[in-house]
Amino acid sequence: MSLTAKDARPDATRPHAGRRAVISREDLIAAALTLVGPHRSVSTLSLREVARAAGIAPNSFYRHFRDVDELAVALINQAGEALRQIIGEARTRAVAERSVVQSSIEAFMEQLRGDQKHLHLLLREGTVGSDAFKDAVETQLCYFEEELCNDLVRLAKERDTGIYRPEVVARAITRLVFAMGATAMDQPEEKHPEIIDQLVTMVRMIILGTQTMAGSAGQIEKTFSR
Repeated sequence: MSLTAKDARPDATRPHAGRRAVISREDLIAAALTLVGPHRSVSTLSLREVARAAGIAPNSFYRHFRDVDELAVALINQAGEALRQIIGEARTRAVAERSVVQSSIEAFMEQLRGDQKHLHLLLREGTVGSDAFKDAVETQLCYFEEELCNDLVRLAKERDTGIYRPEVVARAITRLVFAMGATAMDQPEEKHPEIIDQLVTMVRMIILGTQTMAGSAGQIEKTFSR
């Protein structure tokens, strides 16, 4: 049987060898995540590089994202959500104030050594990324603060310890931990236990301070309103 011209022409819809015929938005995000790290920003990613890592043709990228910047923001958002879940689970498992602080900080610092690179992404893009990336990181930090604030209020009620300005306390703890995390990112792993000990002490100082201030809130307000 002879082939017609149509039969002989290569099928334009057939994927090239090594390329995936179908890919999801999540697959692209996962592929991009493999390319970034503690010393590489998402701003350096190219569309072709991400497509190659995902195993798709470059044009297929546009089925899910307008450009690499939109992908990067989605990547930052996913990293924040994943990290909040990890740390939230650590807080939920803790049964005492000491273990709440210790478990949360250990879970946070453990992500510096993790394969998922969620923390690396947030720490780096919050300082060296574009304005859009910094805004995305700031949004995630605000989510951290909101969740932590809710937990602090809940624990204070359960233990009748009181808490002064819980939203400010949550912000202070979040910003401190992320700042120390950025420092730890460039430190050798053997330094991490020391950094964890320092962080635990600092956070306990903040918590003790807010509990003390809650007991004398009226006097504090009079002092600072003068």
